[in-house]
Amino acid sequence: MEMAKYNDLEQKAFHLIMSTGRKGMLQSELWRELGASSREGSRIAIKLENRGLIRRERELSNGRWTYRLYPKRLPASIDSIIDCPCLLCPDSSRCSPSGPVSPQTCEKLTAWLLSLVEKEHAELGDS
Repeated sequence: MEMAKYNDLEQKAFHLIMSTGRKGMLQSELWRELGASSREGSRIAIKLENRGLIRRERELSNGRWTYRLYPKRLPASIDSIIDCPCLLCPDSSRCSPSGPVSPQTCEKLTAWLLSLVEKEHAELGDS
């Protein structure tokens, strides 16, 4: 019975970390949210990291070293492609890497991709 409880905690932990997106969460926040001890929380975080589901980055918080936990992959959303020019392109039926219209030479697609990169840098404060 104990093993099932532990797997449930791991799953709940993973969902909590996923919900934080790019900002991640402190390991101490995780075990408080789970109602677990710091030891249990650490073990769960390490296990999720070893399984390749999250990454842990050391961080100084309130004068103490801890870890910030980030999901390795973010959930997909339609928002990420909603304004892609390909969705409404009149040439989409003729578009292919070797066709008369190609994604490699499409100026609208290139401009859209570059705008995504710029937006990402602005959100992360890299600009």
